[in-house]
Amino acid sequence: MLDNQPRGTICIEDIEMGMKRHLTKVITDRDIELFAEVSTDHNPVHLDDDYARDTIFEGRIAHGMLTAGLISAVIGEQLPGHGTIYMGQTLKFLAPVRPGDMVYAEVEVTGMDIAKRRVELHCHCSIDGKKVLVGEAVVLAPSRKFD
Repeated sequence: MLDNQPRGTICIEDIEMGMKRHLTKVITDRDIELFAEVSTDHNPVHLDDDYARDTIFEGRIAHGMLTAGLISAVIGEQLPGHGTIYMGQTLKFLAPVRPGDMVYAEVEVTGMDIAKRRVELHCHCSIDGKKVLVGEAVVLAPSRKFD
């Protein structure tokens, strides 16, 4: 299930400091299996209940980069949106995400260089209000000057 705000593009000329966008998604077993297939990361902590029960997580967890991918979705679909180019991303994983968890992913504009079309974004993911991932992204935003 995705709860997305409107999709599309916000050009650099229309971006404002403090602007935010978000989505929510329930992480499913299928999401984890598909991510393992695409990424080739088959770590049993993600895929094997018996193995994962004996880890510090005491059960299966989603790939951290699957969770981080939700930040990419907000950036690529909403803010700035289509045509955005990633330049960099920092991530800090604070807590595990498990199958069935509803993840809220949000980005907020914290800096801009309009002449260079660069946007700095604070990013976080949370479950029931508890942050599970935080980071910063720098992206190259689309511009009406290049339409």
